[in-house]
Amino acid sequence: MNRQDRIVMEARSWIGTPYRHQASLKGVGCDCLGLLRGVWRGVMGREPELPPPYSPDWAEAGADTLVNAARRYLVGIERHEIAPGDVLLFRWRDNLPAKHCALATSANSMIHAHDGASVVEVALCSWWRRHLAHAFRFPER
Repeated sequence: MNRQDRIVMEARSWIGTPYRHQASLKGVGCDCLGLLRGVWRGVMGREPELPPPYSPDWAEAGADTLVNAARRYLVGIERHEIAPGDVLLFRWRDNLPAKHCALATSANSMIHAHDGASVVEVALCSWWRRHLAHAFRFPER
């Protein structure tokens, strides 16, 4: 099994995990960053850094913190190159920082931690595509 397939398999194993702000425990709770962190641990091993505490409105502070962290540890790709296992970052408006992340499971679907609900696999529909700001791939190791 290749690395991209392992990423998708690990992400799918988180489906149903309840949404919990700042958490990253499969079956117990996670937010979107916690999901990404958990998939990283499951596929890559130890996390390269732990995020500092953050509030639910952290992105409104103006810094593109999520994008900057992704650039430190992931490989940037063009949005039209999305493949299973890639990391997707979304922003809600053009002038705001990216605030949400997900993992592609195909060219047309993704897994994300749905605020107020749980980790789900959904269609990468036109609404999500309009808000897609960046795409990244896990590094080779």
